[in-house]
Amino acid sequence: MDPMTSDSLVLLGPIVRYVGTETATLWFEMAESSTVTVVTDVGVRAEERTWGVHGHHYALVPLEGLPANSSVHYEVFVDERRVWPPEGRRAAIHTVDAEGPVTLAFGSCRRGDNYSDESLKEIGADALAGLGNALIEEDPSRWPQALLLLGDQVYADDPSPEIVERLQARRRSGEGPRSAVGTDAENEICDFEEYSWLYRESWGLEPVRTLLASIPSCMILDDHDLRDDWNSSASWRRDIVTRPWWNDRVVGAYSSYWVYQHLGNLSPKELAQDEMYAAVRSAASDAEREKLLSDFALRVDRRPETGRWSFYRDFGDTRLIMIDSRCSRNLDPDNREMVDEKEWAWVRERALETSPRHLLFGSSLPYLMLPALHYLEQWNEAVAQGSWGSMSAKVAEKMRIGLDLEHWAAFTNSFNDMAALTRELSRGENKPASIMWLSGDVHCSYVANADFGVGGREVPATYQLTMSPFRNPLDLPIRAVNKLAIKRPAARILSKLARAAHVGPSGVEWEAEAGPWFANGVMLLTLHGDSARLRVHHAHVDDAGKQVLTETSTLALA
Repeated sequence: MDPMTSDSLVLLGPIVRYVGTETATLWFEMAESSTVTVVTDVGVRAEERTWGVHGHHYALVPLEGLPANSSVHYEVFVDERRVWPPEGRRAAIHTVDAEGPVTLAFGSCRRGDNYSDESLKEIGADALAGLGNALIEEDPSRWPQALLLLGDQVYADDPSPEIVERLQARRRSGEGPRSAVGTDAENEICDFEEYSWLYRESWGLEPVRTLLASIPSCMILDDHDLRDDWNSSASWRRDIVTRPWWNDRVVGAYSSYWVYQHLGNLSPKELAQDEMYAAVRSAASDAEREKLLSDFALRVDRRPETGRWSFYRDFGDTRLIMIDSRCSRNLDPDNREMVDEKEWAWVRERALETSPRHLLFGSSLPYLMLPALHYLEQWNEAVAQGSWGSMSAKVAEKMRIGLDLEHWAAFTNSFNDMAALTRELSRGENKPASIMWLSGDVHCSYVANADFGVGGREVPATYQLTMSPFRNPLDLPIRAVNKLAIKRPAARILSKLARAAHVGPSGVEWEAEAGPWFANGVMLLTLHGDSARLRVHHAHVDDAGKQVLTETSTLALA
């Protein structure tokens, strides 16, 4: 048998995840049990033995003692065989400069389909491929400090045609869980193995692979990581838990999310303190690890307060708080919350414990929707909770699910909590220069400037920055609805409708000052001193057939 090639040894990765001033982590999926060694040109070397689940082999390699604000070149060895970077190329990461500017690239909603002519015609160019092509020739010192993937990294309920073919073949062969066979989920992702196909499809193609091997990434999940409308309401959950395939989906989704996305969100210090990570690494067998992850997945799905997916990162004097706005919801119809009390207490603590120059909230779902849609969601929640009687409440609850009316505006308690926190921060002695929400989900992009009624001369700049999709464009009829939702007359009409349902004023006023855009794209936010500048890029295929980005707009936010 021929020896394994470098490509076959490393199934996925390296993926640079956490990078601080002196530390970094690199994530790998390997073809077999092995020792992964990362060697840098600054004398730092680290190795990790892989651990296995469901026939797959993973390693998360921490690097410590790196020089700050430096381009650190690295090589990867598997059992002493060099496997990365490819011949003729160099691989690097750039550590954080605690005093310098911070640039964050962000967006959401990305199908992992290939780059065939048919695919490019149907769903367009991939913004991450365009970003990768743009950065390959850049000096590492000019790279963004992080890439924020704000939900729907994979589409478990709507996989690519190639994945559907594999699913059908697997069902015919009798492999995997049988719970989805003959149901509406038969051609959807069901278990850990099938989720691994999605991740390899999404992150394995060039130039995205090289992009992820260079730029640190922060990730948070959204509904399509499990299924459309996930946790939109209590009635949705009552129905879905009766499906025969649901538990298999939950175990596959949460287990794979923990492995492929969540672990890399943590710093080396947090990893060292993480009890679940310690248990998985020290387990005596793959079967024991699988049982640990399965029990964990079912528990956090049923009792969200027993786990946490939210996390934070500091980039010099900029703090990013990434909020889980999907798993940790309280769906009690009389007391809906986007994040439950325990999770919200954690968010508040992270926001108030320090005095960053810029405070960013990452949320897969926009905090501030296009105004007319915001009022529509407020009206719907109020009616669903009985403001127009029990019959109207039933209809409104069905509308909530059918029309995806489940953003922050549809959880008034949490919307008001965030507004109160923003005012508290804005009135503080060491108020930030800006408070911004970075989001995706809605398959259109816009920039909204908000006024929280604080008053005074030195009020933080407050903006909702929404970038969606990376690669999954919206159908034309829904684009027309979003174009209407930005208009003031539509907002006024729906505001009156919300008031008629006894929705009180929030004390927040905002309007979109740029957008909406509907093309595949990515935003880059640069923070330096008290200033904030946003660049909006959209993806297309150039005359040479290369996926590239074009700058659509530049805005000075602060």
